[in-house]
Amino acid sequence: MRIRFFCPGCQRPARADAGQGLEWQCPACAHAVTFRRADADGTPLCPLCGNHELYRKKDFPHWLGLTILTLACLAFLAFKAVYRQWTAWAILIGSAVVDGVLYWAVGDVAVCYRCHAHVREFPRVANLPPHDLGLAERYRQERLRREQLSAEQRPPG
Repeated sequence: MRIRFFCPGCQRPARADAGQGLEWQCPACAHAVTFRRADADGTPLCPLCGNHELYRKKDFPHWLGLTILTLACLAFLAFKAVYRQWTAWAILIGSAVVDGVLYWAVGDVAVCYRCHAHVREFPRVANLPPHDLGLAERYRQERLRREQLSAEQRPPG
């Protein structure tokens, strides 16, 4: 499994291959992470934080999809302005076909609600549910409460 996550110590983006070993050390802050294995009963588990609530999403960079859409719309408007309707519509429909092919060709990735780790080559990723806004908001509120409590416990100055 390949994992993309933020280091728990310094919050820098990091990547690791859990297949090569269960230990990882941050090169920036020397924080050590031990990746977890799946539960004995086969319940999906985040290798970084151990959370059981994961969701699946397409492993596709959003910036690329938005760039394709933006360029197709601009090209459509440019050709429509010079009265090249067939070319304009061909570009728009062609971009939709490219988007569909990319959606079909790109695999899924498992994402943890708590730590936002992206796990590629996750076993049984197809069995994971799609993103749930209610669960995501619950974890966001939990993170905000933890940050607020840690800020209150810090000594002033």
